[in-house]
Amino acid sequence: MTQKSAIVTGGGRNIGQAISLRLQQDGYRVFALDIAKPEAESLQADAVMVDLTDAEATRQALRGILAGHKVTCLVNNVGLVAPAPLEAVQLEDFDRLMHLNLRTSIICAQLVVPEMRRHGGGRIVFNTSRVTKGKLDRTLYSATKGAAQSMARTWALELGKDSITVNCVAPGPIATTAFWENNPPDAPKTKAIVDAVPLGRMGTPEDVANAVSFFCDDRAGFVTGQTLFVCGGVTVG
Repeated sequence: MTQKSAIVTGGGRNIGQAISLRLQQDGYRVFALDIAKPEAESLQADAVMVDLTDAEATRQALRGILAGHKVTCLVNNVGLVAPAPLEAVQLEDFDRLMHLNLRTSIICAQLVVPEMRRHGGGRIVFNTSRVTKGKLDRTLYSATKGAAQSMARTWALELGKDSITVNCVAPGPIATTAFWENNPPDAPKTKAIVDAVPLGRMGTPEDVANAVSFFCDDRAGFVTGQTLFVCGGVTVG
């Protein structure tokens, strides 16, 4: 149990898979928790297939990993969007998004933090979103991501004495399958999103993964309670 290990929720697809692959490059043994099998072959051996909306199944999966591995990094990446204008927001989606986007992070941290303490410290990173600055049709998603950023700052204060840092990476428009599902390529609103990026391009999952990698690095030990926007400059305007 000498190799450092990382747990990435929703680590089997899109941004989560890019984060998992980057952490592998950084020397972590990565356990991707996802309802889907990762496409990347290097992640498949340690992938854990689990429905993260099921609290007890999530705990069981985590206990299995922690029993035999030195986990010093947790990336709370999993998330659902459920876009809708205010008048069309479904209350059943409130529970669904709160449970997956927020409750999963709490469940994971409650089990992983004691192990981080035992190993002398660790890294927790939330994948939040630029929607915390405001975006149309994102009532529930922005609520969960804003809550995640607030929760991260609270954890940073509580866990600092244990040499555990807690930070957020907040992506802007990133070219994932989920983005194109929620933003049809030919729609005027989609074109406006892309045209509004000062750097003139959509971001990539790898752009987000690089930011997560920084926060997970041993050399980032004096950075905590922060949110880094990876958005091509969209938050500047």
